[in-house]
Amino acid sequence: MSDLKQMSCTQPKKGDPSISPAEIDNFYPQIPEWEIVEVVGVKQLSRKFGFPDFVSALEFTNKIGELAEAEDHHPSILTEWGKVTVTWWTHAVNGLHLNDFITAAKSDDIYSN
Repeated sequence: MSDLKQMSCTQPKKGDPSISPAEIDNFYPQIPEWEIVEVVGVKQLSRKFGFPDFVSALEFTNKIGELAEAEDHHPSILTEWGKVTVTWWTHAVNGLHLNDFITAAKSDDIYSN
């Protein structure tokens, strides 16, 4: 199994297939705290991260922003007092792509460091 944190995002084209159920089964164990949610028929990866205060939550939000720019893959981020919700999905495939799993794993890495 490839280590998601060591991978880099690619640029999918509109209409490319989303990640397969077998690939989800393969990569999901590396990001067990993430939920696969469906919003208006679109599968997404979502996780809430906890913090002791707003300043820490905002610092994490900025680091996720830096990750998004570096990978050219951008999430939905909700920053609140004591928590940040990050949601990854790929518009071009209208669902989940390997990029979402890569950036979710890298988000976990940012949080743990």
